[in-house]
Amino acid sequence: LYSMEMNDCPSGGFTFDLCKRNAWLEANNASGAIMKKAKKTGTTIAGIIFKDGVIIGADTRATEGPIVADKNCEKIHYLAPNIFCGGAGTSADCENVTEMMSSNLTLHRLNTGRECRVTTAVTMLAQYLFRYQGHISAALIVGGVDCTGPSLFTIHPHGSVDQLPYVTMGSGSLAAMAVFEAGYQESLDKEAGINLVRAAITAGIVNDLGSGSNVDITVITSGNVERFRNIDKAEPKYKSKSPLKYGPGTTAFVNEIITKMKITVTEGEAMDD
Repeated sequence: LYSMEMNDCPSGGFTFDLCKRNAWLEANNASGAIMKKAKKTGTTIAGIIFKDGVIIGADTRATEGPIVADKNCEKIHYLAPNIFCGGAGTSADCENVTEMMSSNLTLHRLNTGRECRVTTAVTMLAQYLFRYQGHISAALIVGGVDCTGPSLFTIHPHGSVDQLPYVTMGSGSLAAMAVFEAGYQESLDKEAGINLVRAAITAGIVNDLGSGSNVDITVITSGNVERFRNIDKAEPKYKSKSPLKYGPGTTAFVNEIITKMKITVTEGEAMDD
C-alpha cells in the first residue's frame, strides 16, 4: 500500500515559479528573441436596462490579428426566448459556449415547465467559465426579462459576475462606457435607450481599431424580442466625384532609348502536338 508522507501533501497558497522564470528569460534574452505576448481581440458590446426591458448592442467586425476576417458577423447570441447574450473574445469560444448554454436552458425549460430566469443562465455560464480558469476566452453580457423584471449581467472569462444598470465589454468598452456615463438615466424609454446604445457602439467603432463595420441592436421586453440587424451601417469607401487624370509628360524621365527590331515571319506546316 502507498503511504502518504508529509512531502506528498499539496502546499497551499500561490506559486510564483513561472513569474520568476519569465523575469529570468527577459533579463537573459541576449539573442533578441521576441517574447510571446497575450493575444488581443477586438469587439464593442454594450447593454442597458430601460423602463420596459433590456437593450443589448454590438458591432459586427471579426478580426484575425491585424486582418478583418468578417465585416458583418453577429455577436448577439440567443440563449432563451427571454434571454440574449453579447459575446466578446474568441469567436469560436463565444459561439460554442452560448450554443451549449442555449441547449441546457432548453432542457431546463422542458424539465421545469417554466420560463428560465436570467440568474439561472448567468450562474450556469459563470460556473462553466470558472471551471476553465479563463482559458475559454468568452467575455459575455447577458440580459433578459423574467418574472423578477429586467436583469443585466456581465460575465468575465474567469467566471466573475457583475450586475449593473449599464455595462460594456470588449476592447472598445472604455469609449462605450464614456457615452453611458454621460447620457444614461433611469427609466429611459425605448427610443432613447436604443439611441444611447447606438451611440455607445458607434463610439467603440470610431475609437477602437478592433471594432468596426455595423451596429446590431436587440430589445428584450416582457413577452417580446425585437432584433435590429445593421441598424447603423459603416461608412462606404470614399470615391472621388472627379477622379484625377494625369496628362502625358506629367512624370519626368531621365533618358529615352528607342531600339528597332526586325521580325521575320516564316510560313510552313503546323507543328504536331
